[in-house]
Amino acid sequence: MTNKMITADPKGVLTGSHYLDGDHACCEGALAAGCRFVAGYPITPSTEVVERFSARCPQVGGMFIQMEDEIASSIAIYGGVWAGAKAMTVTSGPGFSLMMEHIGLGVMLETPCVFVNVQRGGPSTGLPTLPGQADMMQARWGSHGDYEIIALSPNSPQEAFDLTIEAFNLSEQYRVPVMMMLDECVGHMTEKVIIPKAEEIKIYPRRFTKAKPGEYLPYKPGPDMVPDLVKVGDGHRFHITGLTHDERGYPVMNHICQDQLVRRLMDKINKNADKITHLEEDGTEGAECVVVSYGITSRIAARAIDMARAEGLKVGHIQCKVVWPFPAKRILELVPKVKSFVMPEMNMGQVVLELERIVKGQAQVSLVPHAGGMVHEPEVILQAIKQSLK
Repeated sequence: MTNKMITADPKGVLTGSHYLDGDHACCEGALAAGCRFVAGYPITPSTEVVERFSARCPQVGGMFIQMEDEIASSIAIYGGVWAGAKAMTVTSGPGFSLMMEHIGLGVMLETPCVFVNVQRGGPSTGLPTLPGQADMMQARWGSHGDYEIIALSPNSPQEAFDLTIEAFNLSEQYRVPVMMMLDECVGHMTEKVIIPKAEEIKIYPRRFTKAKPGEYLPYKPGPDMVPDLVKVGDGHRFHITGLTHDERGYPVMNHICQDQLVRRLMDKINKNADKITHLEEDGTEGAECVVVSYGITSRIAARAIDMARAEGLKVGHIQCKVVWPFPAKRILELVPKVKSFVMPEMNMGQVVLELERIVKGQAQVSLVPHAGGMVHEPEVILQAIKQSLK
């Protein structure tokens, strides 16, 4: 790919209507959000994201580095962030597995960045060119220790653009690595994508400290439990470490500091879950059955719901655009009103476990599993809806 294939104004900003696949739309969303540094390593089906970024970054003053592997990629972006840039890395299943230690490190360092995972069929090498959604639990629980994470899942190239901006905003607001969980279908699907003018796009700015050099504490939380940031070269002396640390960033090896730190890392997400949650509802009021879905599966579910409604069934739909944290509050509101929940997933049952935990047996929960490699047939989801209402 060359720069000549992509047209942009002198500032490198794309606007208007474009015909893009989900990978390219994700790249444009990152650029629109202010991302100017990407480190990555080629892996199907995510490579097109960084291919486009490598072509676009000279137009916007950005930098792409192809690292020797995914481990190096996932640590390089932290250096970019602490140097002042918005940064992301891009991968798929096997590479995502290699990045897990650094996701935990990013949580502990409270480094805002975005990890893009264009999911494919697994485990291991699996199906490199075919879709899956079996990395969702890994996104939530893949690293060791207690922590909370944010993960988004688009169902179209337009959402790949929009939600990538949202992912960067959330990462800056809560100082946490954020996961963009696409799948091969969305990554390689080509559709119209509307890119607004830059002034119409809401960007959450990086919150740099107002403290003078010598007064800054890198882990002193603000009223929202999130510390302010600095960048290398601004005159501040600071220390960051993956060890349990105090507000200065210095290691403190005792259970008191561990408790304070881990609780804050979790609370800044958990106590703001209702603000972070992003879902789209259709026909949930008065529904007897609610289908809960995410990613490409939500488009198949929508077709199955149309078929069910044509047969007179009262079926609603919740599309989780943010999967983690899961929309527990809204599910709990619906539990007394519905007979059943149906959850199709392109895996053998992952996010449905959280749905079951929240419902606690007060309504029927039915999984519609799929091992990946292709999407569900709508008729299979329709049959699950009918079965749940018997």
